[in-house]
Amino acid sequence: MEIPFVREMAEITYHMWRLGWDERNGGNISYLLDEAEVLKNLGAGQGEKTRSIPLSFPVKELAGKYFVVTGSGKYFRNVISDPAANLGVVRVAADGERVDVLWGLRDGAVPTSELASHFMSHIERLKADPEHRIVMHCHATNALAMTFIHDLDEKKLTKTLWEMCTECLVVFPDGVGIVPWMVPGSPEIGRATAAKMRDHRVVIWPQHGIFGSGRTMDETFGLIETVEKAAQIYMLVAHHPIKQRITDAQLLDLAKAFGVTPAAGILE
Repeated sequence: MEIPFVREMAEITYHMWRLGWDERNGGNISYLLDEAEVLKNLGAGQGEKTRSIPLSFPVKELAGKYFVVTGSGKYFRNVISDPAANLGVVRVAADGERVDVLWGLRDGAVPTSELASHFMSHIERLKADPEHRIVMHCHATNALAMTFIHDLDEKKLTKTLWEMCTECLVVFPDGVGIVPWMVPGSPEIGRATAAKMRDHRVVIWPQHGIFGSGRTMDETFGLIETVEKAAQIYMLVAHHPIKQRITDAQLLDLAKAFGVTPAAGILE
């Protein structure tokens, strides 16, 4: 039986690998599932955990919630051909101290090493939007390159991205958050990312990649895709004289036309 949320994960991880955003075992995704969806698709044995995996950080806020997650050390290009080896459906235990594996993560595999950043970001995004479901991390090439040559100031970087393509302000009016360079996979970077997720759906890790969040897989992928396209345009024009650009007044007209509110303190 084909499981719809597993198919979604397999398809999106393939596209992210194809675009060059997730080389080797780079990148990870977590997808918050409805309990009814899990019960419907995993069948009678779904409640029987295969094993428990302790967490290095408590997430009592997510107790009892189900996720499908990518596995640690797994290559995105392989998910589509063998989902059960590269993905897992997990349930957060009642005490928030571990996850129980219900499906997948075959041969002793474990969830992504960035689980701290994912779970902490889910907690914050659910406070901001109860319909939130997806956290997606990738190494989008041009967004990563941009962090080497652009000021790492959230307002300045956001404005630059908005100026690169007319759709950007409409797609991410809340702008982008930025955390300092930090060692990945730790609760510390998880907390820093989650703090930015209170106000932003996109957080950039300098010299590393992007975290994006959203209600659906398409929405979240499209959000990162739009930031990456803007960064690509920036990298193409950054070393050339700029003869014209989208003005603040035009961006404000754009926001009014599409009914979005730009993040404060960026446009004059």
